[in-house]
Amino acid sequence: MLHHAAALGKHAGFWLTIILVGCVLEGVALFYQYVLDYGPCVLCIHIRIWILALIALAVLALFLRRYRIPNLLLQILSLGAAAALLERSWMVFAVERNLIESSCEMSTGLPSWFAVDQWFPVVFEPWELCGYTPDLLLGITMAEGLMVISLAAVAGFAAVLIGSFKYPHAE
Repeated sequence: MLHHAAALGKHAGFWLTIILVGCVLEGVALFYQYVLDYGPCVLCIHIRIWILALIALAVLALFLRRYRIPNLLLQILSLGAAAALLERSWMVFAVERNLIESSCEMSTGLPSWFAVDQWFPVVFEPWELCGYTPDLLLGITMAEGLMVISLAAVAGFAAVLIGSFKYPHAE
């Protein structure tokens, strides 16, 4: 199984799938924001940033997948971005379910050199306070869906990375 996972990290289809899934997730978020009028909270904005990071890493990996060291570095960075996505998804879920006592501000807390909320407010400006996510399908909330997706991403990237170390010449 790890041999197949290692081969995935070198396959264009794997990275194209990451790009496609990331774009769909961003599109769904924007649909809920602008069509269904569910504004994003600060944690949701952080999630959008991590998804965008995964898309950018996948684009790079698509072009550098045949080179061992850059490919491994991009797999490590992708696993880190997926782990950060999982952490932010957990926070949204925990706040929504009152598992933790927390509230968020309307400020993204991003440094001035990375002020995407000011550069691209259409996508990255928070509209709401944390505490509620809308239903997607069959009563599954956006927070629950994000937890499942980010957990799957962490597991997938971890398998690909471990396989790449164990089977460096897998094709």
